[in-house]
Amino acid sequence: MTARLTVLAIAFAIWTTVIVGRLFFLQVISYDDLTARAIKQYNRTIDVPAKRGAIYDRNGRLLAYSVDADTVYAVPGEIKDAAATATKLCNALENCDRRDRADLQERLSHPSRAFVYVKRRVAPIEAQRVAALDLPGVGFTKESRRYYPNREVGAHLIGYTGLDNIGLGGVEAAFDKTVRGQQGRTIVQTDARGKAFSRNERPPTAGGSVELTIDTQLQFIVERELRAGVQEHRADAGTVVVLDPNTGEILAMASWPTFNPNAYSSAAETARRNRAIQDIYEPGSTFKLVTASAALEGHLFRPEEMIDVSAGLIRYGSRVINDMHRYGPLSFTDVLVKSSNVGAIKIGARVGADRMIEYVKKFGFGQTTSRDFSGESRGIVWTTLGDSALASVSMGYQVGVTPLQVVTAASAVANGGTLYEPRLVRAITRDGVRTVTRPNAVRTVIKPETAATLTTIMEAVVERGTATRAKIPGYTVAGKTGTADKLVNGRYSGTQQNVSFVGFVPSRNPALAMIVMVDSPRAGADTGGIVAAPIFQRIAQAALIHMGIGPTINAAPPIIVPRRAATAPAPAPRPTVVQASAVTTATGEIMLPDLSGYGAREAIHELARLGLTPRVKGTGVVVDQQPRPGTPIEPGAVCTLTLDRSPHPALVAGVPQ
Repeated sequence: MTARLTVLAIAFAIWTTVIVGRLFFLQVISYDDLTARAIKQYNRTIDVPAKRGAIYDRNGRLLAYSVDADTVYAVPGEIKDAAATATKLCNALENCDRRDRADLQERLSHPSRAFVYVKRRVAPIEAQRVAALDLPGVGFTKESRRYYPNREVGAHLIGYTGLDNIGLGGVEAAFDKTVRGQQGRTIVQTDARGKAFSRNERPPTAGGSVELTIDTQLQFIVERELRAGVQEHRADAGTVVVLDPNTGEILAMASWPTFNPNAYSSAAETARRNRAIQDIYEPGSTFKLVTASAALEGHLFRPEEMIDVSAGLIRYGSRVINDMHRYGPLSFTDVLVKSSNVGAIKIGARVGADRMIEYVKKFGFGQTTSRDFSGESRGIVWTTLGDSALASVSMGYQVGVTPLQVVTAASAVANGGTLYEPRLVRAITRDGVRTVTRPNAVRTVIKPETAATLTTIMEAVVERGTATRAKIPGYTVAGKTGTADKLVNGRYSGTQQNVSFVGFVPSRNPALAMIVMVDSPRAGADTGGIVAAPIFQRIAQAALIHMGIGPTINAAPPIIVPRRAATAPAPAPRPTVVQASAVTTATGEIMLPDLSGYGAREAIHELARLGLTPRVKGTGVVVDQQPRPGTPIEPGAVCTLTLDRSPHPALVAGVPQ
């Protein structure tokens, strides 16, 4: 008996030790892990995406917004017959084939899974059919679906969102954190059999709205004419950028081919690429504006100075660079008007490598231009230049640029010498507070006098040079053409070119600057003056009408209207500027004309024509000048102009007093 009791006691002690050890292991050592597994088993967490904020154009037109859509989900643990459930669901859903049904059945056949999507963001009719089935373990949750009412219009700028409502391109990606908002969360508690008995929801917070600088109507015009031009010349692609040169605001930006952001996944990657900020190309002769700016700013050439290009070619060792046409001696002005490569190379040689690199960087090449874009290319700029490389850069080769960089540089010429950061976002509204984005003047690149001289030269390019097809009846247009052979397999092609035209209008009081770039036209024409300039002309003419900007050549006399009461001031129209008259005295002095009401560019141009040196204070139109009108003044003397954006009360309807 004693032996039996001893054995029983030992067995009981061992059993007790095992139980206590097991309890210690479960309650102490594995406590955290088991608790987490229990919570995971009985608590199911479902993230609820936030509703993205809307995107508008500058006039308040809706470009992108979110709508609620039903998402069908399933709890496999509550489904007894996965095959039957998958068949019924597939019959109720659209575009569900045999492969989709097999995949759905496989996902529903794992009871350990707490949650699986059946189909996200279904159409209302699909949701009704699934709800009518009343299937165990199948439910609905609300998700936000992005919708773009204008389809292709502005697609590259606006961008698109993925299945998880995250921005994947354009503004949707660049301002994703602003627009996305904060996602919500739903916690569902279930019993041991997987039956839900509690539901705790934290609703999502809507994102902020974004107001863009683009004008939807102008964007439509740009896309229409770009598409027509690319198709007419059987080109591979094309892009257009329209800026307000006085603020840097992007009024329109288009690339062809394009895509529908509502169905972005069906579009090719090349169609989704924003060529205006991502494509790098050698600009050709449009880059001669930088060469000319460096020369004029350094007082290395005068516009009328003659340059001998009669040889029609120039040699650098075994390398021979030719002009497209054989010219005699050309003035500095006509080197740009006729787009002589030999002349540009001779200008660049006098400018020198260091000064050339300085101005290339000052104009913004080799760096991103704007904070409003994601994925913008910096371009390619060399930091040292030999003689042959300097020759290439002087005529727009061996430098990689984007269309946005080129039109930004041209805008600096248009506005009198200031480089503005291109802006796509005009304002952001969050929690009812609207924050406006102000223009950002990056730096002064050239003096107003240099800009005025370049403008005159660019007007001659359109009037009698390589860009006569960019003329707009009733308006002065300034611009420059560009034609550059493409690099294909490491060699310059004789059949594929990038052709472009960059310009601004009206040239003396610019409302818009624009670049048109066409990739590989194949309809016989292969120059910027024949292919790109007419596209510019059609877009600019329609844009001026749309913006309500009247003719600047032989304009109709302005209508004098009485001033309104101070409580309701009438908006001041653009001033119609007539030619100032100046009288030269017998002693050679100039009787200073009245420049009141002139824009900065017109006033500077007029003083330069008279041989006077302008100094400008402020922005807008001339409201005061020193010396006063009618004062005798010697050639070369300084005339100080005071400008103001608000017209002087005496300047009724913009007419000089």
